[in-house]
Amino acid sequence: MNKAITWITACTFILAVLLAAGTVEAKVSAEEAKQLTDGTLTAFGANPKGNEDGTIPAWEGGITEWPEGYEKGMRQIDPFPGDKKLFTITAANASEYADKLSPGQLAMFQRYPNTWKMNVYQSRRTASYPQRQYDFAIKNATTAVMAEGGNGVLHAAESIPFPIPKEGLECIWNHLMRFRNDTILRTYASIAPTPGGQYTAITIREKILLPYSVEGATVETINNRILLFLQEVIAPARLAGQILLVHETLDQIKESRKAWTYNPGQRRVRLAPQVAYDNPGTGSDGQRTSDQLDMYNGAPDRYDWKLVGKKENYIPYNSYKLHSDRLKISDMIQPGHLDPDHLRYELHRTWVVEANLKEGTRHVYKKRVYYIDEDSWSITVVDCYDARLEIWRLQEGHLINYYDLPMTGPTAEVVYDVQNGRYVALGMSNEGLQWSFDEEYETEMFTPAQVRRMGRR
Repeated sequence: MNKAITWITACTFILAVLLAAGTVEAKVSAEEAKQLTDGTLTAFGANPKGNEDGTIPAWEGGITEWPEGYEKGMRQIDPFPGDKKLFTITAANASEYADKLSPGQLAMFQRYPNTWKMNVYQSRRTASYPQRQYDFAIKNATTAVMAEGGNGVLHAAESIPFPIPKEGLECIWNHLMRFRNDTILRTYASIAPTPGGQYTAITIREKILLPYSVEGATVETINNRILLFLQEVIAPARLAGQILLVHETLDQIKESRKAWTYNPGQRRVRLAPQVAYDNPGTGSDGQRTSDQLDMYNGAPDRYDWKLVGKKENYIPYNSYKLHSDRLKISDMIQPGHLDPDHLRYELHRTWVVEANLKEGTRHVYKKRVYYIDEDSWSITVVDCYDARLEIWRLQEGHLINYYDLPMTGPTAEVVYDVQNGRYVALGMSNEGLQWSFDEEYETEMFTPAQVRRMGRR
């Protein structure tokens, strides 16, 4: 993994200075943090025990060995090829499971009563991470605090900052700062079918550098940069060559996200301040907002965040069937939704966080409710409400364990619009498209000058 990040040089003394200043007290005492090491909670703050009726198992470390037949560099294979579905939720019986479904999921059964279903499988708590992620989560528990107004995080290193969250926004920061390796190269398809199922796949290549995940990093040594993102459209020909560069800042009120675009028709690199909040996302045909990439990203300042608590939910998990290179994208795309026979749902405990739009701010979603996997801090389901507070869209992040790292994250994200009958599926990595975590990037690769060079090729 890449260890050479320009910004992580000196400056480590800043952390000690800020801690000594004592301007903000940590909200978790040393006594409370013992739960992370005495077996009461996992290092990530999850309940390690199964539920009372045995439908959620105990967490025993997740996937710690590669499945038989897997070799480094291969596409991740299904560790559970013999699993059979336990039952299927349909429009006819959805009411029986309503207490474990989100309103957005229930809306899908109302919109597509004859075609939508959820195949439920044995729950397997497969989430796992490098040991240092757990070690630093424990350390962060008693030091990390949110910056003023909740617009950033102070006194944290490498891992999730709030394994014992007290507020909804702390849960969101755990998602934003969770481990995804320090570099990612991924090539994927983004597909936004018409209501009838017709589509043109947009192929996108992304290079991502995550300074906070580099070994030895702290929030005080990353120059307020939490992610550097370079995206290029590869196909179709009419869109090929479009480039987007983003510098994602940790505290976006102190310093807003910076973005630049290159359009091959104009052959110019331009600042793009609109790549944020509710502006349309790349390759989505207006079916998702910029801040819906990775289920949620960007500044949290337009919402009030409420921690509702924990809940058992059927969520997309261990979605290796969807990840398979034996599937073609055309096998999965149907009118209204993906082919549900290729999807897997399991019962897991989730943190539930409700976001309500602040007075005096604007966003197309007046309310959003997030369901966050307790073992990985990955957002798995989101209900998005319109200005009338009616369900508008449902987001699903189909998780797998990338056990060659290890790391848990989505193999694909889908945004279903239950009002207009359309959806967008992004991150589809079938047909030879794949993620790689073995690249080495320097910060100099993520500059407007590099975008200009790419545009002149």
